Amino acid sequence: MVSLPSCFSQDADLAAFIATIGPCRLSEQTAPDRQTQDPYASLIKAVTGQQLHNAAARTIFGRLCALGPDGHESGLPPTPQMLLTLDDDALRSCGLSAAKITSLRAIAQGRLDGLVPSLNEAHQLDDATLIERLTSLRGVGLWTVEMLLIFHLGRPDVLPAGDLGVQEGWRRLKKLPLRPTPRQLRHATASFSPHRSTLTWYCWQAKAHLPDPASPSKKP
Repeated sequence: MVSLPSCFSQDADLAAFIATIGPCRLSEQTAPDRQTQDPYASLIKAVTGQQLHNAAARTIFGRLCALGPDGHESGLPPTPQMLLTLDDDALRSCGLSAAKITSLRAIAQGRLDGLVPSLNEAHQLDDATLIERLTSLRGVGLWTVEMLLIFHLGRPDVLPAGDLGVQEGWRRLKKLPLRPTPRQLRHATASFSPHRSTLTWYCWQAKAHLPDPASPSKKP
């Protein structure tokens, strides 16, 4: 039997799905280094990998790390000071587009200006403050910050309402004809606060494991 907060057990659809899929394994999907990684490095890695498959994202980030003080093996990008001294040719040679180069420089400057906090500072700031500060950086969107909050800072009450996977998972859980809008999803899931990061994980699982209620049933 999975131990659930009352908000989960009181939702019949969700409780039935959890009985099948088991306890939330969100923490198992967080790499050990993520929760000790500076938000600066996390944002650099996230922007580097935007709109790319995992293998390509890893390759490009690895090339960027090779330009840092400890080379590729460190797994860390150049420091903000170093990144700002690298010219366009050096960054383009990593496989970065002009737009991503602009974004990476904005993040580096934001770290030097104190807009991008250290890990210790980030733990002292609430979700709303971090979202406001980090999304002011060029190329850093709400979804990117929400993933940082969930996977890097371990925040328990984050619902990325604009995530199509979360929307689709909720639709399948609730057997809805259409995906909810972000506003509808936030309203429908408000009662799950302060456990919406866990709810997000279950929505992702629902998208992967539940059938599409809009698909016609197959006849034997």
